[in-house]
Amino acid sequence: MSGSYDESASFEEATDSFWEVGNYKRAVKRIDDGHRLCNDLMNCIQERAKIEKSYSQQLTDWSKRWRQLVEKGPQYGSVERAWLAVMTEADKVSELHQEVKNGLLNDDLEKVKNWQKDSFHKQMMGGFKETKEAEEGFKKAQKPWAKKAKELETAKKAYHLACKEEKLASTREANSKAEASVTPDQQKKLHEKVDKCKQDVQKAKEKYEKALDELSKCTPQYQEHMGQVFDQCQQLEEKRLSFLREVLLDIKRHLNLTEDQSYASVYRELERTINAASTQEDLKWFSNNHGPGMHMNWPQFEEYNPDVAHTVTKREKVKKPNEAVSAVGEHVMAQAGDRGSVSSYDKNQAYSTEWSDEEQPASQSGNETNGGANPFEEEPSPSPKGVRVRALYDYEGQEQDELSFKAGDELTKLEDEDEQGWCKGRLDGGRVGLYPANYVEPI
Repeated sequence: MSGSYDESASFEEATDSFWEVGNYKRAVKRIDDGHRLCNDLMNCIQERAKIEKSYSQQLTDWSKRWRQLVEKGPQYGSVERAWLAVMTEADKVSELHQEVKNGLLNDDLEKVKNWQKDSFHKQMMGGFKETKEAEEGFKKAQKPWAKKAKELETAKKAYHLACKEEKLASTREANSKAEASVTPDQQKKLHEKVDKCKQDVQKAKEKYEKALDELSKCTPQYQEHMGQVFDQCQQLEEKRLSFLREVLLDIKRHLNLTEDQSYASVYRELERTINAASTQEDLKWFSNNHGPGMHMNWPQFEEYNPDVAHTVTKREKVKKPNEAVSAVGEHVMAQAGDRGSVSSYDKNQAYSTEWSDEEQPASQSGNETNGGANPFEEEPSPSPKGVRVRALYDYEGQEQDELSFKAGDELTKLEDEDEQGWCKGRLDGGRVGLYPANYVEPI
C-alpha cells in the first residue's frame, strides 16, 4: 500500500476553468462591463462631436477672414471668383461638419443612452437587476456540486494524510530491524503501528472513492444548470454586441461625408468655378478698366468760362488710426482702406491724377509691393537732423516697412508727416520704417 502513494501528486494543479467553484464571476462581471462600455462609447461620441464642432468653427473663421482679405486685395476677375469659391467650399463643408456633430449627439448618443437605460435596471441597494439574477442563478446551480466538491477535497486530504502516516510507520519499522538496540517488544509495536496505518489508509481510500463517485454523479446536472444560466448571460451579451455593431455603423454613416451627395456637389461646384476662370477675359477686363482700353477725354481747346471752377482731384487721404486709445495703451487697428489688407495694394483705392515732369527719386520704386503703386504719392520733406519723439501708445506694424513699439519707447522722426498721416522714423536699434504720426509726441 505504501508504494501506491506519491507525495508529489498529493495536490492537483489548480485550473482556471469556468467549472471551478466561483469562476462564474467573470461571466457576471461581463454584464457590469457592458454598462460601463456604454458610458465609454457615449464619451467617445461626445469627444468626436466636439472635434467636429471645433473644426466647423475653424473653417468658418478661416473663410470669413480670407474672404475679406481676397475681396480687399489686388486679385480681380474670374480668378478672384475662383479663389473666393475656396472660401465658399469651407462654409459649406463647415455646415456639413456641423450636421455630423448634430447627428452624433442627437442620434447616436441618444440611441446608446436609451438602450443602456432599457437594458440595465438599477436596484435600490446598488448594482443592476441583470447582474444580481445572473449571480444568484450561478450560485444556485453550483451550490450542490460545490458542497460535494468540498466533501471530496476533505476526503482526499484525509486519504493523503493516512498514506503519509503509513509510509512513515513503514520506514521506522524497516530502520528498527537494522538497529541492535531495538528490543523485540519495540519492533512488535512498530509492526502493529504499520498494520493500523494500512487499515486507516484503506478506510480513507474508500471514503475518498465514495465522495468522488457522488461528485461524478452530480456533475451532469451541475453542467446542465450552469450552462442554462450561462446561456442567459450569452443572450444578454449577444444583444449588446449586436447593438454596438449597429451603433458603430450609424456613426460611420454620419462621419462618412463621401456618401453625402451634398458633400460631393460642393467639390463639383468648386471645380466648375475654378475651371470657369479665364486668363484672357481677366486680362481684357483689366485692360478695359485700368489700361489702354479705358475711355479718355483727350484735351481739347476750351473757352474761358468764369462760372466753372477748375478743380484738381486729389487722392483720397488714407484715414489715420483711431485716436480713441484707452489709458492702458490698447492697440487700435487701422480703419478699412488703411494698410491692413492682404497686401499694401487696395483694389478700391483712389489714385492721384497729379503728375510732374520732375524726376522722382530712384528709391521710390523699391517701396512697391506686389506690383502696386507706392502708398506715398510725394516724398515728404526730410528733417535734417531728426527729431526725438516718444510713443503714446503701443503699435504693432502691419506691413514689413512699418515699425513696432510700445508706449513710452523713444525713437527718432526722420521725415515729417505725409498727407496720409504716416511718418518715417528710426528705432534706437537702427531699424527704419513707417509709423502713424498721431501715436507719438515730441520730447
